[in-house]
Amino acid sequence: MKPDLFQALDYYNLDELLTDEHKMVRDATREFVKREVSPIIEQAAQDAKFPDQLIKGLADIGAFGPYIPEEYGGAGLDQISYGLIMQEIERGDSGIRSTASVQSSLVMYPIFKYGTEEQKKKFLPKLASGEMIGCFGLTEPDHGSNPGGMTTNFKDKGDHYLLNGAKMWISNSPFADIAIVWAKNEEGRIHGLIVERGMEGFTTPETHNKWSLRASATGELIFDNVNVPKENLMPGKSGLGAPLGCLDSARYGIAWGAIGAAMDCYDTALRYAKEREQFGVPIAAKQLQQKKLAEMVTEITKAQLMAWRLGTLRNEGKATSAQISMAKRNNVEMAIKIAREARQVLGGMGITGEYSIMRHMMNLESVITYEGTHDIHLLITGLDITGHAAF
Repeated sequence: MKPDLFQALDYYNLDELLTDEHKMVRDATREFVKREVSPIIEQAAQDAKFPDQLIKGLADIGAFGPYIPEEYGGAGLDQISYGLIMQEIERGDSGIRSTASVQSSLVMYPIFKYGTEEQKKKFLPKLASGEMIGCFGLTEPDHGSNPGGMTTNFKDKGDHYLLNGAKMWISNSPFADIAIVWAKNEEGRIHGLIVERGMEGFTTPETHNKWSLRASATGELIFDNVNVPKENLMPGKSGLGAPLGCLDSARYGIAWGAIGAAMDCYDTALRYAKEREQFGVPIAAKQLQQKKLAEMVTEITKAQLMAWRLGTLRNEGKATSAQISMAKRNNVEMAIKIAREARQVLGGMGITGEYSIMRHMMNLESVITYEGTHDIHLLITGLDITGHAAF
């Protein structure tokens, strides 16, 4: 088992823009990743098994709903702290970050924003502590980039709702205790329902044979005449804007998380280039390797600046959905390009599980597609600047 020798990249002294609390939160998460994630993550990915022993540790470092107020079990942190936590966790693995960001942005966030006081008190403390794990059901087999076309629906049966339909590509679903499910009522209006494990007709089959996010549990949500109590409907917001508001929070976390994966690939490539000798000198002395490494530093630094500025706007309540889309798209593209370049620095060793790069590369192939595809985010920017929708 190789030691985790990661050293963070801060070429523009961005730490000077962070508060002491930001750095404390980041460093605690970094230490957790080095101690608990790095030693086991390669084997977990090889085995295609989610390491559920990490759940308690993730809860202990405040990775579940860090911006949720303390009265509901959260840490009451700001948006930059949330971003830094996601950055450090994804430096360990995108799949582990997915578990944390789904729990935070797609489960706890909608309950906090759209739920009743009773729902907040019932679910949020247990989600924050890791006693409960949740998932988010929006994507359907025939409706990915067009979630408004969903066919999952519920009917009012007097004392309960009758839910039918299916969702797929759902992180955490195989072991989730609750699911935040978006479905249409009889008038075709989208609402959020809290569906609990054990409700008759609710099943969560796991998705197997993935080449990406292998250390993350992915599955489906199947609803076959599920009776959902009326008190499980979240009344605070309806329409497609409700789930999209959750996705804004998740995409923001990804914009930070992708930086972590890129930093890990860069750090691995830099260390290897300094140690690996060819033609009598370290390959780090060669122009083409320096070009790769210098471009990595530049792109990571640009992404760090974008994420920090976006976090500042989020803290001030000024960040737009289009700004979040731009950061998600840019930073994930940056990360996947760096993973590919870093793999080349390592040559054949880059494809082995002895190093993290190939695992990051495979994971990022999912990250560049989920929470809005790479192309859809481009068109969101296009809509914002032209006023014309191309989708």
